Amino acid sequence: MTPDVWNPAQYERFRAERRQPFDDLLALVRPRPAMRIIDLGCGTGDLTRELHQKLPATSTVGVDRSPRMLARATPAPGLGFEVGDIAHLSFETPFDLVFSNAALQWVPDHPALLARLTGLVADHGQLAIQVPTFRHPIYAAATAVAAAEPFRSALGGWTLESPVLEPEEYARLLFDLGHREQQVRLQVYAHVLPSREDVIEWVKGTLLTSYQERLPAECYDAFLRAYRERLFTMIADERPFLFTMSRMLCWARR
Repeated sequence: MTPDVWNPAQYERFRAERRQPFDDLLALVRPRPAMRIIDLGCGTGDLTRELHQKLPATSTVGVDRSPRMLARATPAPGLGFEVGDIAHLSFETPFDLVFSNAALQWVPDHPALLARLTGLVADHGQLAIQVPTFRHPIYAAATAVAAAEPFRSALGGWTLESPVLEPEEYARLLFDLGHREQQVRLQVYAHVLPSREDVIEWVKGTLLTSYQERLPAECYDAFLRAYRERLFTMIADERPFLFTMSRMLCWARR
């Protein structure tokens, strides 16, 4: 089994910055009475609780594949959490809102994925998703290091490939899947960090977990050192450091 390397403390080091896209995505959702909601990739569940309370919902379930992240989640009346893989979800009753903030980038084949998620949306229900694009050098640096030895052999030639599509492609998919209304936008978030060293701390809590779970501990330590060296040839050494992350926000109603 793949080890659970997700670290809640590392992930939440940039709690304020990570919630900005959540707030923007939530603002797209249209509240309805007695909503039934699923939050895919809910992490520690803090934002799931806000989702549940602010809409408000009758029932909300948060799903995440990391037991370590879910150990920090706090159930409440109408709010529950469960371990699950977004790529293989199955529920008998559809939801009024299928919501996912920064999780679907780990799932390949977004045309097939959106079709499956649309199948979880009730008639007149809503789909709201946000994913980071792979446009920043943090991704190219990881791919370059993973292609070099000894990491290529240790990873079996695997590297993380972007499943994220262009805005127009999401618009076409949502239309073809029968959604009556939609909003699709590409947004750049400008995070001001103390230095580029903080970018390393950022990706240790997200992007690099995909490599960490596939590499032995000593090999991952070497990978991290090589990654830092490679990335620092691609981004400026400035204080403060402007860390720009582009993200795709999609909302649709059936």
